Amino acid sequence: MKLLSKSIKETFGIGEKIAKNLGKGDIVCLFGDLGSGKTVITKGIAAGLGIKKNKVVSPTFVLIRQHRTKNNMPFYHFDLYRLRDCQDVAGLGYEEFFYGGGISIIEWADRLKQFMPQECLKIKLSVKGKTSRLVEISYRGNRGRRLMEDIRENIRH
Repeated sequence: MKLLSKSIKETFGIGEKIAKNLGKGDIVCLFGDLGSGKTVITKGIAAGLGIKKNKVVSPTFVLIRQHRTKNNMPFYHFDLYRLRDCQDVAGLGYEEFFYGGGISIIEWADRLKQFMPQECLKIKLSVKGKTSRLVEISYRGNRGRRLMEDIRENIRH
C-alpha cells in the first residue's frame, strides 16, 4: 500500500490509524533515510495507543525507550541507527521485547538483517518534498498480512 502524506500532521495521522490495529506482540519495522518521518509516524502510533506524543523522542543514544499504552501494555521504541553490526542486535536481548507482551516499533530496521522478524508490518518512508512523504506499507507473515488488511480498511475511512 502506498500513501502520499503532504504534511507532518498527515504522517502523524497515518501513525494514529495504524495504531488502531496493533496489539500484543505486534512489531512495526520502519525504514527510511534521516529526516524521512520515522519518528513522526512513531509518535502518531504512540498517540493512537494513548501515549503522549511529547513522551516519544528518538532514542538514538539509548537504543530503546519503553512506554505504557492506555491499556498498560508495554510499547518498545527502538532506534538502531547507531548499531553498526547486526550482532549488536543479538546483544540487546531483542527477543524479550519483540516476542514478549508488548508492541515494538523499530526505527532503522534495516540494521536487523537476519534478525528481521518473520511476522511484522514494514513501513518505508521516503522524502518527496519539504513536507511530503511517500509511506509504503508492506508486511511479512500471516499476522502482518492481517494487520495490512485492517490498516487498509482504516485508512479508507
